[in-house]
Amino acid sequence: MQPAFFLFLILGVGDLREDKTRLSQKRAPIYEALQRFREMRVVPFDVPGHKRGRGNPELTSFLGQACVGVDVNSMKPLDNLCHPVSVIRDAEDLAAEAFGAAHAFLMVGGTTSSVQSMVLTVCKRGDKIILPRNVHKSVINALVLCGAIPVYVNPDVNPRIGISLGMKREAVARAIREHPDAVAILVNNPTYYGICSDLRAIVRMAHEAGMKCLVDEAHGTHFYFGSGLPVSAMAAGADMASVSMHKSGGSLTQSSFLLTGPSIHAGYVRQIINLTQTTSGSYLLMSSLDISRRYLALNGRSIFHKVVDMADYARQEINKIGGYYAFGRELMNGDSVFDFDSTKLSVHTLDIGLAGIEVYDILRDEYDIQIEFGDIGNILAYLSMGDRIQELERLVSALAEIRRHYQKDPTGMLTQEYVEPDVVMSPQDAFYADKVSLPLKDSLDHICSEFVMCYPPGIPMLAPGERITAEVLEHIEYAKAKGCSMTGSEDPDLNRINVIK
Repeated sequence: MQPAFFLFLILGVGDLREDKTRLSQKRAPIYEALQRFREMRVVPFDVPGHKRGRGNPELTSFLGQACVGVDVNSMKPLDNLCHPVSVIRDAEDLAAEAFGAAHAFLMVGGTTSSVQSMVLTVCKRGDKIILPRNVHKSVINALVLCGAIPVYVNPDVNPRIGISLGMKREAVARAIREHPDAVAILVNNPTYYGICSDLRAIVRMAHEAGMKCLVDEAHGTHFYFGSGLPVSAMAAGADMASVSMHKSGGSLTQSSFLLTGPSIHAGYVRQIINLTQTTSGSYLLMSSLDISRRYLALNGRSIFHKVVDMADYARQEINKIGGYYAFGRELMNGDSVFDFDSTKLSVHTLDIGLAGIEVYDILRDEYDIQIEFGDIGNILAYLSMGDRIQELERLVSALAEIRRHYQKDPTGMLTQEYVEPDVVMSPQDAFYADKVSLPLKDSLDHICSEFVMCYPPGIPMLAPGERITAEVLEHIEYAKAKGCSMTGSEDPDLNRINVIK
């Protein structure tokens, strides 16, 4: 009896199909091609100029020969990111299968590039796109590039912790009724804090209205590989999703995937990507995507089960300290918080009289603990596959000491992260308009022509085309005073701001 037939009798047709899928995910075509390349004695008369590290011994000493030896240029055996026909195409096919997408694109310009390619694929100048205002700056940057018009759905704000929530179904439905000519709806899912909208319902509403649904899924890579986590964009039927593989997926910084559903023409998306993405794709980044996709496809369920357990444990321990609020699934309300990403360890700090950014600074400067970010009222410790329980215990202990040593009266502190914008004109028109630089204190009621944001998380307090209000100025000055890293403006110190003449 043939071995394959014997396996068929044991497993059955369905199980055999599943085993083939599982076995296919054991491949890593780019990594395998680079391993073959290592064994070849190729004389490099091409770029990069360090020539496999020989020309830059200090760099080689720092990064290691194993790294610089595969920092190579596109060549026939290694394929070409701009027009993949062999190993990169195979890696994309495997990624598409792993993520449940019709197609997957390897992105080496970060999820910023992925998000911008998403928007540029479906929008052109003058098109309307429905989206929440608490989007990452990359979304509004894309509107500057293509000239699309934002239709903002202002999110609810949780009064207890001051953070913006997801998109309410009725708010989305109202935006569709008022702007039936919009071409797409974009959703943050999850937000930086782990808040998820009712993604299936929003996808359904978009499609019934003849619109595409795009998902900025930068912080949701693990949704595709865990169990008991919120629905992923592709499983919800979204048309496109940007997945920041380096955040929770384990690949190198700046590597990302752009996923598309069956309604999106892959060839056109490739053309859009090639408008802005480098023609010299990094094989370090691409191989890290290839290896990490394989690792998650084979091990992701058990990995993220442990991550959720660690985050739940940390929430319980932090809440026992008193004064902090490590929030979680209890925020769920069936609409603007339809689901919650339990891997996110978000902690509200204002009750101990400290802004999130102040706790962030103390953790780093006094305890050598680097968390993801701190803002006006919260901190975020980003948990993933590389974290260990003993390090979480160190974080919990540090937070307890900070409360004992640094707690203050919270009276007079700002409590709300989100400021509703007064949108006057499109981001593109405002960004390219004639402008003048004014002292920040003299800018009230003028129309901003640049970005102002704390980074991270990179959600603009002001975007081009928005009126500068007293509330916005108060938030900017408060964030500066508390030590937030302010970015986006031409003046690095943000003492002046560009406004439309």
